[in-house]
Amino acid sequence: MPEPSIRTARPKDEEQLQRLDRASWSYLHAVTGPPAPGDPFFRDTAGPADHLVAELDGRVVGYIRLGFPTPLPSNAHVRQIRGLAVAEEARGKGVGHALLRAAVEDARARGFRRITLRVLGHNAPARALYASEGFVVEGVQPEEFFLDGTYVDDVLMGRKLV
Repeated sequence: MPEPSIRTARPKDEEQLQRLDRASWSYLHAVTGPPAPGDPFFRDTAGPADHLVAELDGRVVGYIRLGFPTPLPSNAHVRQIRGLAVAEEARGKGVGHALLRAAVEDARARGFRRITLRVLGHNAPARALYASEGFVVEGVQPEEFFLDGTYVDDVLMGRKLV
């Protein structure tokens, strides 16, 4: 099985990433409604340089969006994973693991001390993936979201980089 290749996103990836975002959307991991067909993937706060993409056979099959937990200089040493998606047909092929490892290495190389994320409590597959890559639960906000008729916990996870 070929290994996914990971690279920084490029502006020309926008259309493929929009399709992936729409196809992978679910209340299992999203706290907002589904993206509309015309919604841009890249934004002022999350441009191509803030995304790593995974390719298999020359096709974009996953992404991880990186950012900061807050705009405060006092926690600029923390990198935050702000989204991760893998195409249905690429699941189980190491894409999620490869994206997480690349994000951790990128953050470490840039001098960040920690990397964090938020995951919905009912998203057991994502929580298991993150735990397998060294992320630990650092807090839980019970019933933080009301999604599709159900109250859902917001789970805070993180790991040290130094």
